[in-house]
Amino acid sequence: MLSVLGVGLGGPAVPGAAELRVTLERTREFGMIISAGLGGLDAELAQGGFKKDRAAVHASVELTDAGDFLALFRRTFAYGKLAAQAERQGRAAPDGALKTLFGGLIALGRAEEMLGKLELDPLSLGTTLSAADARCTLCAPAAKRLARPIAKIDSLIHPKRIGIIGVSSSGMNFGRIILKNLMGSGCAKERLVIIRPDEAEIDGVRCVPSLKDLDEKLDLLIVAVPSAAVYALVDEIIATDSVNAVMLIPGSLGETEASVEPAAVLAAKINAAHGNPGGGPIFLGANCLGVVSHPGGYDSWFIPLERLPKPRKKPERNSVLLSQSGAFMITRLSRNPWLDPNYMLALGNQTDLTHGDMLTYFAARPDMETIGVYVEGFKDGDGLDFVRAVRLAVKSGKQVVVYKSGRTEAGAKGVMGHTASIAGDPVLFEAVVRQAGAMVAEDVDSFDDLFYIAGAFHHKTIGGNRLGAISGAGFEAVAMADSIVTDTFAMEMGELTPATVAKVQEILMAKKLDSLVTVRNSIDINPGADDECHLQITEAFAQDPHIDAVVVGMDPTAPSVMALVDSKLRPGWDIANAKSSLHLMPPMVNRNDKPIIAIVDGGPLYDAMAAGLMDQGVCVFRNCVRGTKALTRYVEARMRAASIREG
Repeated sequence: MLSVLGVGLGGPAVPGAAELRVTLERTREFGMIISAGLGGLDAELAQGGFKKDRAAVHASVELTDAGDFLALFRRTFAYGKLAAQAERQGRAAPDGALKTLFGGLIALGRAEEMLGKLELDPLSLGTTLSAADARCTLCAPAAKRLARPIAKIDSLIHPKRIGIIGVSSSGMNFGRIILKNLMGSGCAKERLVIIRPDEAEIDGVRCVPSLKDLDEKLDLLIVAVPSAAVYALVDEIIATDSVNAVMLIPGSLGETEASVEPAAVLAAKINAAHGNPGGGPIFLGANCLGVVSHPGGYDSWFIPLERLPKPRKKPERNSVLLSQSGAFMITRLSRNPWLDPNYMLALGNQTDLTHGDMLTYFAARPDMETIGVYVEGFKDGDGLDFVRAVRLAVKSGKQVVVYKSGRTEAGAKGVMGHTASIAGDPVLFEAVVRQAGAMVAEDVDSFDDLFYIAGAFHHKTIGGNRLGAISGAGFEAVAMADSIVTDTFAMEMGELTPATVAKVQEILMAKKLDSLVTVRNSIDINPGADDECHLQITEAFAQDPHIDAVVVGMDPTAPSVMALVDSKLRPGWDIANAKSSLHLMPPMVNRNDKPIIAIVDGGPLYDAMAAGLMDQGVCVFRNCVRGTKALTRYVEARMRAASIREG
């Protein structure tokens, strides 16, 4: 087999040669993965000591090919050693031999279902590739769940008839709060029915004694009963075939030691029902906050609307937020309502519907452009379905932003206790999901930033990686230039054309600032620059063919900028003025096809300025470093997505 891969076997590693480790391994989440990087002793020493993609790279064999994986491998320190060794010996870099090896391994990984792991380590290059050791293990093919009828997700997010079970008639329990939220979000009482045997109506909503007493099939049933009552209820739901979609609110199903076995039996029953005619009902949850569906006209979260209002913040809602944790969505939306997703769904324990199911469904919806996902862990094999859906979404022009928790040992234990999830290897997760085309955030703040910026710039053109940076604060202009490098990518400061330099010089002369400012990129335009000066220079940069994106510090504390709600020192010199940035910047941003980020770095006095710009679709960050880093990560992802579509 190794000869087919272009690899010799036996004998010690070539003295002084770079040592590689190349593996095929069947993983629980993603199926077969190909990995390549440093081998031998270097592999052990490299753990945690290198930036991303420098010690080793990983990809799903289904979503890569020999050329693509070789391009990924070229980022590694191991390839650098190989290339340097070949150059020292007067030979070309061993790309041909590596491509043959990678291509053979990828074909093998796709074909052999019983292959558990194949490892070549150390692998060295003399006149040919030679493996000093090769190890192979076999495994039984993984058991698969029945396919969920994910078309019924439409009943979940656009239900005409909604039932609720677990509504108190006397107190404000979770079921009653959900009922209030449904009606408070505009859901007509006529669409609702409560399953409760001892009441005729609650809050004006009709009650029926049981599921068997329904006069027609429900699109959605919201279950808010204690967890112990769920098991028998699920049997009834399946037996009566009275519901298309079910939302399981109760927690602790599979999260505690005592509930692991009963929860597994419950999941098996639900899975078996998918073999029935019509596929049976789909289940969201358990331990599920619920769903907000603006197109479906309902909000089933058990957070009172007074604590989390959801006003429209975008002219067109074009995103969806999928989260294993309800609290993750609550805090994201509370802190930044401008994320403003069209749909927000909590997956909870994934007793039935999984991350892969949800992403597959929304990747196929033409009205959704940006998909944000919070992951704690995957069900067996679902990681592969997930990355398949990522690739499908990216190829169809969508953007997928992902954050995974459980990145440390302590965090992984917390995940297991929260939604009964196995966290998995965070390095492998990031590498495979990013290789599929998603933007992977390293923390909660970077998720917020990427999800926000993706929604703001989906229709803007990313023509390259050249940045233009403008500010009236010297530190800010420098900090922007310092923030254009990540572990895996770098933007560069674009070189202004002579025509742009002349135009900016003309603007500065008109404002009597030309003697104080040297025109360059990044540029410090002086604290004396007013709103008009900031925006005219921003547009000049945006129209420069050597600039692909612009970050502009709006300098709200500068005395010449109209940034206050009410200026006592200069009455009328405020955001209500027709010449303020609040009025002039939105049309300027709209008429330019390149991304433009406004930085409003200041305290609560400038919240109104920032909010007013964001309300009109301007992408605003309150910190120049955070904004520039987010843009850099976004440009990298957009360029990767373009290469996937072209390939």
